[in-house]
Amino acid sequence: MRVTPDMIDKQLRFKGKLMSKFVRYNSPKNFQINNKILEKLYKGKNSKKMICEEQYATKKDGGVIRLCIYKPIDSKPNATGLLWIHGGGYAMRVPEQDMYYFEKFTSVANCVIVAPDYTSSLIKPYPAAFLECYDILCWMKENAHKLGIRDDQLFVGGGSCGGGLTAAISLYARDTKEVNIAFQMTLYPMIDDRMNTYSAIDNNAPVWDSINNELGWKLYLDDLFESDNVPKYAAPAREVNYSNLPPTFSFVGEIEPFHDETVTYMKNLREAGVKTHFSVYSGCYHGFDTICPKSDKGKSAIKEMLRVFQYATENYFAKQDN
Repeated sequence: MRVTPDMIDKQLRFKGKLMSKFVRYNSPKNFQINNKILEKLYKGKNSKKMICEEQYATKKDGGVIRLCIYKPIDSKPNATGLLWIHGGGYAMRVPEQDMYYFEKFTSVANCVIVAPDYTSSLIKPYPAAFLECYDILCWMKENAHKLGIRDDQLFVGGGSCGGGLTAAISLYARDTKEVNIAFQMTLYPMIDDRMNTYSAIDNNAPVWDSINNELGWKLYLDDLFESDNVPKYAAPAREVNYSNLPPTFSFVGEIEPFHDETVTYMKNLREAGVKTHFSVYSGCYHGFDTICPKSDKGKSAIKEMLRVFQYATENYFAKQDN
């Protein structure tokens, strides 16, 4: 899918042009450099609009993982628990970079957000990040009382690869029956390593294109890349059974590589009887909602996300079996 400037929403063109010129992810070294910049800019950053805490949790393998925890200033008991998984092609970023989302969520609902600083694929490939994020979901269930959250209202969400990890964790939780998820938010998720859809092939859109996408999957899958042995928990688009998954919210830009796989994923959920909330935004590239938050499309996407999130906190519950 070749993207020409006139295909991009007018309000997104300038920043898209800047991103294409100055932000490149064409090699592992680019990812490493970007990670260092992001850590310097965001790691340890707090917000005056929320209660911000840092904790360390013990994983099932005995290791520890840093968590960023956010609550509304006027937080109350029995809050919704939201595991939020940051994006970055499985290779980049820190949880604090999604502060924009956290401030929005805590402004509309009584929720506690737990954002893990999971292992980058530059350090360890799949299943490291997947297992860490799942471990933290189980940790949230076990520590619900300490966190001030309801154990029957555990949500999972994230954008890009964070959306991919969200989908993967939702599949795994359903299959293992260790923890029940009440709602998932998979924003423009990175879920199909085969990259064989129309929107994923030869896509040159700003921010994240086919070259970046291939590199991201190579790093995450390592020896599994381009094999027939990729598990559905690494690439959720490989799943064939979409039944009994939690209600799902998503949106995606029309011109980005993940458009087709997101549309197919949401279609499969609907056909399996899963409640879905989904929108496609014309002329929008990857991450448009945070890169151009003041654009009409950016504001519309965030408004819809918050509307559905608030609705979910009032209507979606899933009791734990044990």
